[in-house]
Amino acid sequence: MSVPEVVDRGLLIAAVVVIVIAGAGLLTRIWRGPSMLDRAISLDVCAALIIAGLGAKSAFARDPFYFPIMLVLAFLGFTGSVGIARFIAVRDRPPGRARADGPEGPGRETP
Repeated sequence: MSVPEVVDRGLLIAAVVVIVIAGAGLLTRIWRGPSMLDRAISLDVCAALIIAGLGAKSAFARDPFYFPIMLVLAFLGFTGSVGIARFIAVRDRPPGRARADGPEGPGRETP
């Protein structure tokens, strides 16, 4: 085994260790919270860690098989984050604030 292969393998092992440590921290953040937004962000980071793990496995095996799977997971993670953000934004809207396109017209608040 040549020196670049040893360095490559060492860096891949270090990357996997960092991913595992980040996963452990992620699980504690999902478990402890304290808010729903923290848990939602943690689930988005979970998708990123899964993608990073698949990338490390693909690099370790030198096989591009996992690239389309990583692309689909990235798309699902993004759309899930947008959906959760919209849900939390609607849920946390202050009372008495009208939508801009409501029947009262733009810029007017409901009494």
